[in-house]
Formats: sequence, C-alpha cells, structure tokens
Amino acid sequence: MSRERLARRQAELLHALLADGPAPDGFDPSRLRVEANVLRRKHGRVLAYQRPELAETLGERFGPLFTEFNAERPKKDTERSGAYADAFVTWLIEAGHLPKPRRGLLTRLRLR
Repeated sequence: MSRERLARRQAELLHALLADGPAPDGFDPSRLRVEANVLRRKHGRVLAYQRPELAETLGERFGPLFTEFNAERPKKDTERSGAYADAFVTWLIEAGHLPKPRRGLLTRLRLR
C-alpha cells in the first residue's frame, strides 16, 4: 500500500472515529461506533483531569454536557487537548451553563 493511500485510509478512519464520519471500506460500522464512544468518554475523562475545577463546578452535569458538546463539535485529530478544553469552556459559557467570568476566561478557570 502506498504512503498516500495509507494516509488517506488513516484519515478516513480518524474521521469515522472522531467526527461521526462513515465507516471506511473493510470496517464494521457498529464496532467503529463502539470505539468512537470509548474515545469520546476518554476525551471527557482527560478534560476532567486537566480541568478539575471545571468538573467540580459542573458536578453531575459534566458528563452529559460534555457529551452534548462533543456531539456538536468533535475533537479534531490535530487538536491539542488543552485547546479542546478551552473550546468546551467557551461553549459552556455561550450556552449559559457557566457564568461569564468577570476577569476573563483565563483567570476565572485557570486555563492556559
């Protein structure tokens, strides 16, 4: 298999796993959905670990809100987890799930 074809197949697989794209030829769509759900939950756990104050503030709402956010805006394969966490916080504020910080997003939630 050529490098170009391999890169294309890998991109198709990432799109299926991270952005609800169609299953590439040769992959079982139901198994890919299971794996995609596992990755989404992992992203949520990583985000809660990186931003414990956010997970604490949201409490039991964290999981469902992250699931809603992730369904609307999946993590890109080239995106760093910190940038994805920042996007989640912005989404939470814009959707009214968190109050708008008085002294700026970075100060209020200790974001980098």
